[in-house]
Amino acid sequence: MLPGPTNVPERVTRAMFTHMINHRSKDFVKLYSDVVDKSQKIFDTTGDVVALSASGTGAVEASVVNMVKKGDKVIIPVNGEFSSRLATMLEWAGASVIKLQTPFGQNASFDQVKEAFDNNKDVKAFYVVWNETSTGTMVKYLDKISSLTARNDSFFVVDGVSIVGGEELHMDKWGIDVCVTGAQKALAAPPGISPIAVSAKAKKHMIANQPPTFYFNMARYFKYYDENKETPFTPAIPLLYAYKEALDMILEEGMEKRVRRHRICSDAFYSGLSALGLSPFAKEDARSTVVIALNYLQGLDDKTFRGTLSEKFRVLVAGGFGELKGKVFRVGCMGEVDKYHVMRTISAIHSTLDMMGHKTNPEALKVAEEKLKAL
Repeated sequence: MLPGPTNVPERVTRAMFTHMINHRSKDFVKLYSDVVDKSQKIFDTTGDVVALSASGTGAVEASVVNMVKKGDKVIIPVNGEFSSRLATMLEWAGASVIKLQTPFGQNASFDQVKEAFDNNKDVKAFYVVWNETSTGTMVKYLDKISSLTARNDSFFVVDGVSIVGGEELHMDKWGIDVCVTGAQKALAAPPGISPIAVSAKAKKHMIANQPPTFYFNMARYFKYYDENKETPFTPAIPLLYAYKEALDMILEEGMEKRVRRHRICSDAFYSGLSALGLSPFAKEDARSTVVIALNYLQGLDDKTFRGTLSEKFRVLVAGGFGELKGKVFRVGCMGEVDKYHVMRTISAIHSTLDMMGHKTNPEALKVAEEKLKAL
């Protein structure tokens, strides 16, 4: 029950066990074209999609080095570990970074973002970590940002590493220019493939302003795909097979139904775990639907709690890190998560707390079960 890598369905795992193919063959063209086409459906875009053989951080870095030049003014909300890392990447790229800093567990409001645009008419781009995995927060106004970037034709870039495939996304409709994700999160595939989707406007900019980097030079990927439906470098072919199978499963379920499942399961998690006496770390209006971050009870040791949960009940959750280490734990609610995962996890946490001498509410499971009836 980690916030990534998530459980990989057996069907997706099996897809990797196939003969190796040449990445300059008709077989690869068929595989990669299929991956691109289905990825476009997940992002809800007609723009280009490149399936990078890299971690999510690689795709995020590609979004920075291909979009930002020295002196460019960039606005970014910062409220956790991953938004802090992205701000650092932007600074290293030479950008003049305007950080909308808020306490961990909270989001910068849309009005704060609007104020930043009002005060900086020459903004080049707005970057945002849609789902801050370290704190369990999620930005809920992506559909409004293009009203601000449209003022001076600036770019709208979304780090969706831990949430694409688990929440509603309409890239073209919302005016997003670049959106990245990682296969090992809400898409429920193995780590190693990180798609980056790009609007026509962003593609044009990337081709005209190529970065001093080779592997993450997006213009090369566009050229190879446009000319031959290939990648410029040898990709992780077995992982592409797995990723394609995961996309098939998502499209068979349907994005609307999938998003609804994630939302219902997260509601059951929040309700059930709160009934146990555990308080969510994120403020209510900022809570993520794919990562549930919870404050530890007074005197509850992180290592002992997560160790007991793992060893006795075979349920693995994540701890906090950075300044939140030992203060929170995090439950992934993404990928193939369903009633079974929710009930087993809450039951295991309930039992672990009891074993460690903490009084809990025996009705917590009923509270969660009631929420799950909506599925």
